[in-house]
Amino acid sequence: MAKVCVIGLDCAPPELVFHRWRRDLPNLGRLMETGSYGAMESTVPPITVPAWMSMLTGVDPGELGIYGFRNRRDHSYERYAFANSRSVREPVVWDVLGDAGRKTIALGVPLTYPPRPINGWLISCFLAPDTSSEYTYPPDLRDEIRETVGEYLFDARGFRTEDKERLLREIREMSAQRFQLARHMVSTRPWDLFVMVEMGTDRIHHGFWRFFDTEHRGYEQGNRFETAIHDYYVELDREIGSLIALLPPGTHIFIVSDHGAKRMEGGICFNEWLIQNGYLTLKSQPDAIAPLTPEMIDWERTRVWGDGGYYGRCFLNVRGREPLGTVDPGDAEALKRELTAKLENLGDESGRPIGTRVFRPESVYRACRGVPPDLIVYFGDLHWRSVGSVGHPSVWTRTNDTGPDDANHAQHGIFIQSEAGAAGAGAGERFGVRIYDVAPTILSLFGIAPLPGMCGSVIGAQEAQEAELVYSAEEEAELARRLEDLGYL
Repeated sequence: MAKVCVIGLDCAPPELVFHRWRRDLPNLGRLMETGSYGAMESTVPPITVPAWMSMLTGVDPGELGIYGFRNRRDHSYERYAFANSRSVREPVVWDVLGDAGRKTIALGVPLTYPPRPINGWLISCFLAPDTSSEYTYPPDLRDEIRETVGEYLFDARGFRTEDKERLLREIREMSAQRFQLARHMVSTRPWDLFVMVEMGTDRIHHGFWRFFDTEHRGYEQGNRFETAIHDYYVELDREIGSLIALLPPGTHIFIVSDHGAKRMEGGICFNEWLIQNGYLTLKSQPDAIAPLTPEMIDWERTRVWGDGGYYGRCFLNVRGREPLGTVDPGDAEALKRELTAKLENLGDESGRPIGTRVFRPESVYRACRGVPPDLIVYFGDLHWRSVGSVGHPSVWTRTNDTGPDDANHAQHGIFIQSEAGAAGAGAGERFGVRIYDVAPTILSLFGIAPLPGMCGSVIGAQEAQEAELVYSAEEEAELARRLEDLGYL
C-alpha cells in the first residue's frame, strides 16, 4: 500500500538547495541523486497564502478566491477578511484520500486553522493564536503534543526585529520541535499521507538574508551572522534525514517549497506614487507615516488605490461597483493599460529600470472568485516590496514600514521527488514543474485520478508517454521497411 511523505520548507529557494549548499546537505542531496528535482513555479503572487493551498488543491488563487492573507469581502472600502481554513472551499488532497479510506497526518500546513475534521490527525498552522486554542483535530491531540514537545511553537515571534540573537534562537528551537513532533506522529499513527510545513526557512530568510548575500545592499563582510542561514540549512538537513529514517522503504517522498526567496532592494511606496500621479487623493496629508485607511481617502476625487505587501494590489474606484466610484466602467480598460505602462516604466531613485511586472487576474487565473485586485504588481520583479502606508517623503524607501526585512519572495520554489531507501541514479533535473502539479501527482500515487477541477498534471506523465513512443534501432528499421512496403515512404 502506497505511503506518501510531503515535507514543505516554506520559502526555500532552488539556488541555495540545488546549487550553493548542495554538498553540505547530504540528505537532500541523496534524494536528488536517487530521484528527480527542479525549480517549481509558484502561484501569482508567490506568497504563503494562497500558495500552499493551491499546491494541495491543484487550483489557482483566483479559483480559491484567496489573493493574500487579507482579502476584500465585497466592493465596499472597509470590509476585509483574513483568510483561514474556512476560506478554502475546494477539496484538499487529504479530503480526497479520506473519502477513499486513507489516513492523513497534517502538521503546520498554512490555512489549516481553525482545524477541520479529516480522516486522521491535524495540527494547524502559525495562524493559530496560541496553544490554549483548539488547534488540533481531534481536540485531545493537544495534550499529547504538550507531553511530547512541551509548549508548542507555531512561529517565531516577531521575525521582523533587530534582536537577531533571539530570533535565530527561536527559529532553531521551533524547527527542532516541529521535526520532533513529526517523528513522534509518523511513529505512533497508522498513516497513508504525511504532510508537514516548516516555517523556519521563511523566517530565517526574512531575518538574515543580508548577512550572507554579498549582493545585498546591507551586506557587511565578516559579520557575526554570515553563516546563520547556511548553518540552519545544515541542521534542517539533519532533521529531514532523521525523519526519513523512520519511513518504510518505498515511501514516496516530496520536498517542496511554496515559493523561493531573493534579496530585497527596498520598497516602492505605492500609494505615494498614486498620489503624486493624480490617481489617489487624501482628505489631508498625514503628519507622519501611517497606514492608509478608507477614512483618509477623498473617494470622490480618487480613481485608484493600492495595498502593500510583498507584492502590490491595485484597485480601481469604479462607478457602480464601488460605493463612491469615479471611474466610468467603459474607461477601466484604458486606465489599466495606462497604469501598467507607467508602473512597468518606473525606475529607482536614479531612474534606472528595476523591471516591474504587472499582471491581470483574469489573465493568470482560470476564474476570479471573491474580489480580486484589478492589477497585481511585482515591483522590481519582487526585488522591491510594495509599501502601502502614506506620509513618506519619497516614492522610494530603503526601509520596510512593517519592520526589518531582508528578503522578498521569488517566483520559483523547490521540488524534489524520491523514495525512502532508493538507490542508484534517478531521473535527474526536471523542468517545467508547477505548484499545481503536486496534488494530482500525490493522488496518482494512490491510484486516484486528478479531480476534474485541478489545473495541474501528474509529474512525469508526459515523459512516460514520450518514452512509450521511442523505438529501438531494430524497431525503427523494421517499421521503416513496413511503411515503405505500404507506400508511405
